[in-house]
Amino acid sequence: MESWNQTSTDAVRAHAPSTVNRRIDAHVESCVRYMAEQGDRAEMSRYLDKLEHEWDVHRTLVVGVPAVALAGLLLSRKANSGWRVFGGVALALLLQHGLTGFGPLSALVRAMGVRSRREIDLEKFAIKALRGDFERIPSDGGPLARANAALVAAQS
Repeated sequence: MESWNQTSTDAVRAHAPSTVNRRIDAHVESCVRYMAEQGDRAEMSRYLDKLEHEWDVHRTLVVGVPAVALAGLLLSRKANSGWRVFGGVALALLLQHGLTGFGPLSALVRAMGVRSRREIDLEKFAIKALRGDFERIPSDGGPLARANAALVAAQS
């Protein structure tokens, strides 16, 4: 399949290792290809609903880090104050992510397969294009050609 996700201004993607980006891109390509082969609009709609509820890197960190910090505060009341430092470090790393758009915690979450909002949206638009929501996707050609056209259209 031709390259479709190369011109990204996504800070999470720009700072992630290329192996992680390729793994995530391959997953997106296989899902879009599967949907193109099936051609089932109802299944596409169900999958789009699933994508609507998928957490991105930012949301994962915004919820996860304060939870870790709160747990650190609660544990420091019963144990030593080292837990308080643990929570403080987690919050400092969240601050770094907020200021720069990327950080060590982002890399960790990204390595676990959590995608950026832009990547999730690209897949959603590609599936919507396959479903027929847009006119730019040709109906002729095989599933692979339609999947590739949908991914390219979603990028633009």
